[in-house]
Amino acid sequence: MAKARVLRPKPPRPRPRSSSRGLLGFGGLGIAAAAYVGVDYLRYLSPAWHDRLQPALWAALALAAAARAPFYRHWSAELRAALPFLGSIAFMLAAFLCEAISVRFVSAVMGLQWHRSAAPLPDTGQWLLLSLNEKLPQSIVNLLRAHVITLHHYLMLFIMLGFSVLFDCIKAPGLGIATRYMFTMAIGRLLRTITFIATILPSARPWCAEARYRIPPHPHPWSQKYYVPYASDSNAIRRVITHDMAYAAVQAYPDEYRPDWGRMSFLVDILRPTPGEGPSWYHLLKKASGGCNDLMYSGHMLVAVLTAMAWTEAYGGWISVAIWLLVLHSAQREIRERHHYSVDCVVAIYVGIFLWRMTGFIWSARDTSRARRLAKLDKVQSRLIHAAKDSNIDEIRGLLKEVELAGQEKQGFSQRAILAFAAGTIIFTLSCVLIAFTMTSDG
Repeated sequence: MAKARVLRPKPPRPRPRSSSRGLLGFGGLGIAAAAYVGVDYLRYLSPAWHDRLQPALWAALALAAAARAPFYRHWSAELRAALPFLGSIAFMLAAFLCEAISVRFVSAVMGLQWHRSAAPLPDTGQWLLLSLNEKLPQSIVNLLRAHVITLHHYLMLFIMLGFSVLFDCIKAPGLGIATRYMFTMAIGRLLRTITFIATILPSARPWCAEARYRIPPHPHPWSQKYYVPYASDSNAIRRVITHDMAYAAVQAYPDEYRPDWGRMSFLVDILRPTPGEGPSWYHLLKKASGGCNDLMYSGHMLVAVLTAMAWTEAYGGWISVAIWLLVLHSAQREIRERHHYSVDCVVAIYVGIFLWRMTGFIWSARDTSRARRLAKLDKVQSRLIHAAKDSNIDEIRGLLKEVELAGQEKQGFSQRAILAFAAGTIIFTLSCVLIAFTMTSDG
């Protein structure tokens, strides 16, 4: 007798994706990101075309986001993520304030004369790049020197990634990944502040402080007592190590300028203001900029790495590989232009990767709804088997309904509240985009 043919079950057909996911999910978001970076680079190649294309590109992206917003299905999840999002903003601003105060302190504590005379540290990364300039083709060297991407590009790339949640390109909520990004940024900035304030390193650009700051030429009274007498005399260094006590007499230096800042007067000893720098501490901090010492590790590289990590986890694909290549390009340019030493860029890369991995509890690209459904299915498995044996179709339907509901988002908000929140979020976010674009366009 011929053997009976065994029919193999056909594999289930994949569910069709929505048109928006098909439009942007299949490489469209990557194309939009590449277009943004490419159009912005036209400012060096063809300023006239840059002036035409850049407003058109941003208008198209803004209109696409606004048109998609009414059809977004996860506004309730965004509303639940709003409070952590606002908390992360406050935390990040506090971290930036702490960093700005510390940047001014390390820039001013040694005085202007020290900045003029302190030699840059030997940096083998800088030596390597200079040697490659002599060996590589000039076209490659020009590419390595080109300002292809700067700080504001990385910020805008992350904003584009966050907005892509409207098109189902990344997992909702979009405010969740924004919360993780800013919280991680704040932690990274605080760690950076602790690192560069612990040991003051000379800048790779000795002229920076004189060109950027108006600081006293003489050292701060703290360094007058604890550093200057033991800065170069080896016998004095040996003696202070042996006795573990400052012993040298302080030389005569001019008195420190002490303005009246009211309750913030305690900052006078930290910020070292001069008479011509304005009446308020806040006005002085606005001039802190990036500092004129070597600030380990690089803040620019931290932003770049966090942006690349967010793209890699949330979206992936060829554009994530391209962003990582741009991160490496930015690192070598930071070293080449002597904004940082090589160690600053190396440390920023692995610290950024580590911090992003550590904050996965805030937002993750993993499908939590699927995990909840599987957990619920494990709980009702025995009941489902008994119902199948008893041919109880109603019981089976009820159990499957429980499994499906376990993976759905809890609403808990009225439709009016969700619509008001959606409108406010779109307006607020687009305003942040415009502010970030105008205030960081110079990098």
